[in-house]
Amino acid sequence: MSPSTSFRLGTACSLRSKGVIAHVLASGVLSAFALLAMPSVATERIPAESFFQHPKVDQVALSPSGNLLAVTTASGNGRNKLIVLNLHQGLKATPLANFRDADVDEFYWAGDEHLIFTVTDRDLGSMSNASRAPGLYSVSVDGLSNLQLVRSNGLTGKANFLGKYEPLEWNHRFLDAPSMRENPHEVIIGRMTFAGEQLQSILPMWIDVRSGRTRLIPVKNVPPNPISWKFDPRGQARVVVTQDARRQAVYWRAKEANGELSDSWKLLAQYDYGEAPFVPVSVSADGDLWVRTRQGSAQGFAALTRFDFNASAPILPPQLSAPGFDLIGQPIMDSSAGGLMGFRYITDAEDTLWLQPEMKAFQTEVDKQFPGRVNQIRCRNCLSQDRVAVLLTYSDQEPGQWWLFKGNAKTWSPIGRVHDGIDSKLMATMDIHRIKARDGWEIPVWLTVPHGAKKGAQLPTVVMVHGGPWSRGGTWSWRSMSQFLASRGFLVVEPEFRGSDGYGEAHLRKGYKQWGRAMQDDVADALTWARQQGWAGEKACIIGASYGGYSTLMGLVRHPELYRCGVAWVGVTDVDLYVRGTWWVDDDISSLGRAVLLPERVGDPQRDAVLLREASPVNHADKIKAPLLLAYGQEDKRVPLEHGLRMKKALEAVGRSPDWVVYPDEGHSWRQTETAVDFAKRLEKHLERHLR
Repeated sequence: MSPSTSFRLGTACSLRSKGVIAHVLASGVLSAFALLAMPSVATERIPAESFFQHPKVDQVALSPSGNLLAVTTASGNGRNKLIVLNLHQGLKATPLANFRDADVDEFYWAGDEHLIFTVTDRDLGSMSNASRAPGLYSVSVDGLSNLQLVRSNGLTGKANFLGKYEPLEWNHRFLDAPSMRENPHEVIIGRMTFAGEQLQSILPMWIDVRSGRTRLIPVKNVPPNPISWKFDPRGQARVVVTQDARRQAVYWRAKEANGELSDSWKLLAQYDYGEAPFVPVSVSADGDLWVRTRQGSAQGFAALTRFDFNASAPILPPQLSAPGFDLIGQPIMDSSAGGLMGFRYITDAEDTLWLQPEMKAFQTEVDKQFPGRVNQIRCRNCLSQDRVAVLLTYSDQEPGQWWLFKGNAKTWSPIGRVHDGIDSKLMATMDIHRIKARDGWEIPVWLTVPHGAKKGAQLPTVVMVHGGPWSRGGTWSWRSMSQFLASRGFLVVEPEFRGSDGYGEAHLRKGYKQWGRAMQDDVADALTWARQQGWAGEKACIIGASYGGYSTLMGLVRHPELYRCGVAWVGVTDVDLYVRGTWWVDDDISSLGRAVLLPERVGDPQRDAVLLREASPVNHADKIKAPLLLAYGQEDKRVPLEHGLRMKKALEAVGRSPDWVVYPDEGHSWRQTETAVDFAKRLEKHLERHLR
């Protein structure tokens, strides 16, 4: 791929003809591990439990040689366990990690002989898991040798692997497992140092997964306060990001004329916190630095491109861009040779651009067999007729199915479904639309339409506002809450209001200091548009979590004529408390965030005091007339329970007591299945009462 080559991508959904699989590829179920087989699904109303279960088949990955397949699955006792299948011994399954009191979380291959993994406990609430470190464990593929490499912090007595070497302390974490490293038994970890809760530096080192022995990566003259590293496929440190107070910098380690890496670091960029001109993504085997940048776009759409070291700037125009979206993507490299094979990226949906004719043809074949789906291929020996590939195929209606392809036999075998209990034929469809807000600004809006509903049906509607707010609401995929609500007959409208990320820097900045103002108008305009199109009826409620919970409350304050009810969970109610903080309300917002980001994006506590007061729902309780359900996590550190208590007190003072629930041990999300299901049932009951 030459420096001048560039691709402007269309949106994935517009290129897809949505529909169910035309026919099933089958040539032998993985009978050696029957618990992964895909279950049949009843056609009756799907219970809430099915939408909010943990994945049954979570992560699947081929070993570097392609001879082994590692899988995490919750089948059996419900705990996420790690198993490995030998693809050349009749798909023989070997259990590697199966704990009674913990779950395998993420795993990575360390050569063909070992896997490393982290742990969590999905039976604990979100706060319990947020406040601990996941540790790091190693296990051989025969299951006979295991070792704890890094202690886990906060899971005392759980997931114990005893070895003769003392594990490292919890402040070490996995960084990388370079595909072309000399010793396949070593991976890169980082030792973190902190000042209070603020990360100060990360020191990278190799660790041998067989013994736990470590050695420092030989890097000289490292700039002070390194907080992020990028390594090439050989494990050589090439990029470091540093932070000093409110300033960050990116440095590059180049090669000398003799091919050896330099002992010096070249400054590529220096900038204020939150204002990076580009973000390092990856380094190729031949020394190309790929970055994500907003440069070269009038509206600041993020794109993927290489860095030009001669010009000391990203190559423009960007080499991979998608007008209308901040492109999220990364290069796909050949794991053995390090060459560029293509790109995997997200616009409105995930897609893949292959550069090799062999992989283009294979992707086309797969897309024909699984039409209307995102078909994510990960392979070994990719350019050979003997390729081995794992396929994750999913859509807005299908949570996901895992398949195994063996090129030497031209056979496909099912591995399992991400979620059982879901009948994709009964699921809703999801599409993105672009509408004009009242001031003419373009707003993307996701519409989830119940199965069988037609335009003009004027359905009871739920306006669901995403959290963040400086995040993207979603992509084209199966989404549990949207599908749950649609399964109950509700149209779901999800606006990507100004201030949302993912749609250009101009769209993001348009929401600065617009809490409760233009951002709220966008939410209202999305519902008005859906009504004008004949999808939404006159009965509507507004719901959301975090910022979405805040927007729910402000929607009832500012546009009471639009909504019959509201449901807000873990929502901000006192904007001044959120921005300013106080010593007696414990939260996890960093001092840097409060000093730099929040004053710019929400408002300065001193200069914008009136704006913050007017934007706070707690000061407008008297204007909220619609029935309201409030839910909070007892241990929430992002939006502490104090926000909910203040709102509840203010509403009670004006005779408008809300329905109220607090979940012990939960933080800023519902981690426990029991919590998620209980809340979903409360939500359904509230909506049924006020929308039917």
